[in-house]
Parts: sequence; C-alpha cells; structure tokens
Amino acid sequence: MLPNLFSSLFAWYNAALESWGYPLIALLMAIESSLVPLPSELVIPPAAILAQQGKLSMVGIVLAGAIGSWIGATAMYWAARLGGRPLIMRYGRYGFISPAKVEKAERWAARFGSVGIFISRLLPVVRHLIGIPAGIVRLDYKVFSLYTLAGSAAWSAVLCWVGVMAGNDESLMRGELHRVTLWVVGALAMLGSMYYFLVHRFMKSDADRQR
Repeated sequence: MLPNLFSSLFAWYNAALESWGYPLIALLMAIESSLVPLPSELVIPPAAILAQQGKLSMVGIVLAGAIGSWIGATAMYWAARLGGRPLIMRYGRYGFISPAKVEKAERWAARFGSVGIFISRLLPVVRHLIGIPAGIVRLDYKVFSLYTLAGSAAWSAVLCWVGVMAGNDESLMRGELHRVTLWVVGALAMLGSMYYFLVHRFMKSDADRQR
C-alpha cells in the first residue's frame, strides 16, 4: 500500500509541477513559511528530479523556493509587527501557532539574534515561526529579508541535492518498499536530530531546563 501511495502522490505532484512549475513551488514554499507547516522536504526534491529530466531548472527551483519562503515569512513578520505580540498570542492558535510556540520562538531568536533568521531557514519547526519574534521586536525589514532570502536559497539548494540523490535511486523511483522506508526513516532521523540539537534545547525556558 505504501509504495502505491508514494507512487500516486509522486505522480500527482509531478503532473502539477509540469503544469504550474515555478509558481507552484513558490506558492507551496510560501505556505510552508507561514501558518501551515507544510514540509519543504516534500516540495523541493520532486521538483529537482524533474530538473534532472530537463523539465525545470535547478536555479529556477532555488529561486522559486527562496522567493516563496520570503513571501510567507514576510506575511508572518508584518502580522507580528503590525498586530503586536498580544494579537499573535491571542489569535495565533487559529493558524496552528499556539502561545507556547510563540514563546519558544522568542527564546530561540533571543539566543541567536538577527543571524538566527538565516540559521532558522535551515532548521525544522523554527523555520516557519521565526518571522513572529522578528516582527515583534521590529527587526529591520531589509535585514530580515536579506537573511530570509539567503537562508531559504541555501535550504532549497540542499533539498535540490537531496532530490538529485533520490532521482538517482532507481529502486526508490519504482516505489520499492525497502527503499521508500529507508529514505523516510533516514529523513525523519536527520530532521529529528536537527530539531533536538539545534532547536528544541534552545527553545526551553529556564524552568524547563531545571526539571
């Protein structure tokens, strides 16, 4: 069942990419960087496989990913900057952003400062939240945009490389269960490790650390 599901979803997304191309990538990455935590790991690699086939450009994919991420992050930044912390804390939960998530993102941002905007684009979870503390503290928008675009481009390039590696795995492309499982487990392990060592520990409050 899993290989068939994988193959069906892959075929559907490929068809959508062939029809809509870069605008679709930018749209999905904008969603990923705003309210809905849509994994970018599901957006960019399949597009990179199409680029291997000459249907898209790697440079175009990276640019679309970076611009889309910047658009989504910009929406979060200005919502937080114009609405202020009370608005986000009160209504953010309706967009999958709880007060606890906001507080954790604030602690992470306080730890890494403006450079954390760039770093966050390479990390799970905090990636789509970082615009909130940046907007709340009214970080210079040009600085925010620069770091967001640079970090998003770097992450999109990494995911393009993953897509190329996946595209070279013929067993995976045929949907063979053992290869699909290996890739999924490997991806989850990598992302889980990145989250724990680079995000989770720095999001904890002092009280949490003392427990």
